[in-house]
Amino acid sequence: MAHSCIHWFRKGLRLHDNPALMAALRDCKELYPLYILDPNYTYGGKKRIRFLMGALKDLDCSLQKLNSRLFVVRGKPEEVFPELFSKWNITKLTYEYDTEPYGRSCVGKVTTLAQEHGVEVIYKISHTLYDIDRIIEENNGKPPLTYNRLQSLVKTLGPPKKPIPAPTMEDIKDVKTPCFEQHNKKYKIPSLEDMGVDSTSMEEEQFPGGEQEALRRLDEHMKMTAWVCSFEKPQTSPNSLRPSTTVLSPYTTFGCLSARTFWWRLSEVYRGKKHSDPPVSLHGQLLWREFFYTASVGIPNFNKMEGNPVCTQVDWDTNSDYLSAWKEARTGFPFIDAIMTQLRMEGWIHHLARHAVACFLTRGDLWISWEEGQKVFEEFLLDLDWALNAGNWQWLSASTFFHQYFRVYSPIAFGKKTDKNGDYIKKYLPILKKFPPNYIYEPWKAPLSIQQAAGCIVGKDYPRPIVQHEVVSKKNIQRMKVAYAKRSPHITDSPEKKKGTKRKAPTVVEMLMKKNRRQ
Repeated sequence: MAHSCIHWFRKGLRLHDNPALMAALRDCKELYPLYILDPNYTYGGKKRIRFLMGALKDLDCSLQKLNSRLFVVRGKPEEVFPELFSKWNITKLTYEYDTEPYGRSCVGKVTTLAQEHGVEVIYKISHTLYDIDRIIEENNGKPPLTYNRLQSLVKTLGPPKKPIPAPTMEDIKDVKTPCFEQHNKKYKIPSLEDMGVDSTSMEEEQFPGGEQEALRRLDEHMKMTAWVCSFEKPQTSPNSLRPSTTVLSPYTTFGCLSARTFWWRLSEVYRGKKHSDPPVSLHGQLLWREFFYTASVGIPNFNKMEGNPVCTQVDWDTNSDYLSAWKEARTGFPFIDAIMTQLRMEGWIHHLARHAVACFLTRGDLWISWEEGQKVFEEFLLDLDWALNAGNWQWLSASTFFHQYFRVYSPIAFGKKTDKNGDYIKKYLPILKKFPPNYIYEPWKAPLSIQQAAGCIVGKDYPRPIVQHEVVSKKNIQRMKVAYAKRSPHITDSPEKKKGTKRKAPTVVEMLMKKNRRQ
């Protein structure tokens, strides 16, 4: 039977390694590539929306080269699909599996609607290296809570599946995408203004969205074989003037770049050469991504403190002045403020820079909940990923996964290790650029004559530190000690279903979804 099929693009905004798209092309006479702008989904800040629109334009361009095109509609998926099923006489729906709670809930509703309309539903796993549910099954139904445990589990599963090539004209020769007269009016990719984003005041785009840009950047990095083989994440600089890592994270987050393609390209570079290993290697970074995805699927209320069975319950303070100062780069600690300025301007900061500002906000200095930091990163990060954002904030606040709460990043000494002259601070906080290196991390210690010569008086032109790091960090270590003393002795265990409780029978939708996943 020849199908009229919708391929629902969600995070996999690419043609390469897209098994759900290839499943759509099988026995297909009419293909409708669809992207839904969902008002209930968190798209993040204006830079992220610009990245997304760029990715959609690039995807549409690639589809047009195959005599197809992208249909973009706005609305809740459960309201959009019934109309499209009828209007386009759809008999098959394909999509890439999404592990986020909102995505899973949304798909459940759409799958039920598809059944009611007699539409076959097929989904494929390609946003992660592995089938996350399979990893949890291999661990006796519990998510692994340590990286080493995840490594041992995936070792038993073998290497990730190899990526599949993008569809060609040959694959699509018998498939037609109907083109409506009103297409550009009704199904066009919206402009930034349409999305409520004023682009006139935005900085130049450093990381343009799209599959072609993702593959170009991947090629560029894979040519640097010595760098790839010797890459060790902790040895890279959080405050270099140019990124000291690949900055491919926004592209894997949106699925412009397949994680499996990235993995196997690395394997090709590594072959026959001495290279670094997980957790610090580039393969190791992809496994960290997998680790947090697995935790987010297996741990209830993963992005919250309350109701999260593995998260330490901490009596965080509520201090809107401190939170605003941190968010707006007004803490009086130049290293912290420079990082937060880069985040706001560019939408990306180095992994270790994220460590520094997250520790400072939470257990290090300001004693504000990691959930507040999580929200700010949601607003600014280009590579915002629900699972990684929640997981890393729990890690850095020593609430989950990492428990050495007495190891606190210094907002002064940490930056000096890799940038003694403070060039990074000078770039992002030009008000401080005339301070000599021995004062640029602690401008409040500079004699007034030096502050005057630098054209910046601390307390007037640049804020004084909002806390005394040496004092509050010691106090906060004691507060964390108290919080740890109250923890359940089993808090480091993975959550599992209670013994003696009857397992709930899967719904028809869940059984269908599992069956389709195995296909």
